[in-house]
Amino acid sequence: MEIITHHPFAEAMLPPSQRLFETAGRLAPVEQRPVRRRWFMDLSFRGAPFHGWQSQPNAVSVQSVVEEALATVLRHPVPVTGAGRTDAGVNARRMVAHFDTEGALPDVGKMLVSLNRLVGRDISIRSIREVFPESHARFDALSRTYKYFVLFEKSPFFHALSWHCPHPLDIEAMNSAAMILPLTTDFTSFAKLHSDARTNICHVTRAQWEPIAEEGRTIGTVFTITADRFLRNMVRAIVGTLVDAGRHKLAPHELKAIIDAKDRCSAGQSMPGEALYLWDVTYSPHIYLP
Repeated sequence: MEIITHHPFAEAMLPPSQRLFETAGRLAPVEQRPVRRRWFMDLSFRGAPFHGWQSQPNAVSVQSVVEEALATVLRHPVPVTGAGRTDAGVNARRMVAHFDTEGALPDVGKMLVSLNRLVGRDISIRSIREVFPESHARFDALSRTYKYFVLFEKSPFFHALSWHCPHPLDIEAMNSAAMILPLTTDFTSFAKLHSDARTNICHVTRAQWEPIAEEGRTIGTVFTITADRFLRNMVRAIVGTLVDAGRHKLAPHELKAIIDAKDRCSAGQSMPGEALYLWDVTYSPHIYLP
C-alpha cells in the first residue's frame, strides 16, 4: 500500500493495527502488545478457615485469598480459575488453578516465596508452570480424586481433619455396596438439591474403602473415589450412604434402588466436610510447555 506521507490525514486513514510513524526517513511499525501467557498453579489448603474455594461476597474463600496475593505480587488484578469448587471446610491436597499474564513472570522461585508469605499458613502454593494458552484448569482435567478419612479412635491431633466414628464400620459391606458406583452414570440421588449443574452424569473409575492400620490394629478407614467430574456434595452424600451399609442399616444390594430412585432424599446423610480431601487432579502432560 502506497502512503502519501505529505497528506496530513495519511496516517489516520490506516487501520490501527497497521498505523505507522515516520522515523529517520523510514516507516516503522508501532510496538506490539505483549502476548498473553497462561500458568497452572498447584496448591494445597486446609478448608476449615474458608467458605469453600469459590469467591463470594462477605466471606473469605481460598480463591479470593490467592487472587489478592497474586494482585499484590504482580501489581494488578489477576483472576484465578480453579479445577473445581470445594465446599466450606473441605481440604485439598492438590488443587490446580490457572491465571493469565501479559508476558513472562518474574523469577518463579522468588514469586512462590512471596505468595506463600501472603496467603498464610492454611494455604501452600507448591508450583507454577506455564501451559499452552488454550489450556484450562477445569475443562482439561482428565480426572479428580477425593479421599474421606474415618477414625474409630479419638485423636487430639486429627479430630479436625477426619470424622470420628466410635464404633468400627464393616469395611467389607461398604466395599460390596460401592461396587455399583463404577457401573453408574446418573448420580442425581447424590447431587445437591437445586444446584446449577447442567447434567448429573459422571463416570466413576474407582470407589474403594481401605483400612487404616496402626501397630497391627485397624484404627480407621479411608474412602477413595475417582471420576471425570463430581457434583456438588456428591462425595459426602455417597460416603453417608455407604456408612449406612457399614453400620448394617442398609444392605449392599439396596444401593441400586437408591441410585435408580434419582432422589436425594432416598440416599444417606451428607457427611462433615472436614474429613474430605480433594486428593488429586490429573491432566495430559502435553498441556505443559516444554
